[in-house]
Amino acid sequence: MDNYEKIISDEVKKTIEVLRVGGIILYPTDTIWGIGCDASNAEAVEKIFKIKQRDDSKSMLVITDGMARIQSYVDEIPDIAWDLAELADKPLTIIYPQAKNLAANLIADDGSIGIRITSEKFSKQLCSAFRRPIVSTSANISGEPSPQYFAEISDKIKEQMDYIVEYRQDDILQKQASSIIKLKKNGTFVILRN
Repeated sequence: MDNYEKIISDEVKKTIEVLRVGGIILYPTDTIWGIGCDASNAEAVEKIFKIKQRDDSKSMLVITDGMARIQSYVDEIPDIAWDLAELADKPLTIIYPQAKNLAANLIADDGSIGIRITSEKFSKQLCSAFRRPIVSTSANISGEPSPQYFAEISDKIKEQMDYIVEYRQDDILQKQASSIIKLKKNGTFVILRN
């Protein structure tokens, strides 16, 4: 294991310790830095709503490390979802109907949940090692602009975190927001953001 891999591995271990006790993390993803927690922990999800000063009727998305993991959190993965995930050339959030096994306050009023498979090295390893989806919401107060990289995240947000991942804090590359596609029970879909 080279030094770079060891840094990621050590950071993953520290972050998982915080997630397991219901802590809130600030971490890099395949899009922008995210505020996260264990997506099955309703108390932790509530903390994020409070930090963001966000109405809890606005659901948040989760990230995971692969399609196989999604099967535990939605009633059915329509065939089109496999195709969309395989063909995506940038981060893609798919909103699935009939979410399950997640914190109730994370699931939208219509029973759906947005899930993105992360391809970014740290967040993918984190999801794989944690073995559960992780909430991923922008690191800002609701209604304020989303910070594009770590240096733009406000101290007000940072002060409320239980752990801030050290990896990639110096990265200033602009990241693209994910595309968002909502699947319907009948197998059709709607593009919400391209």
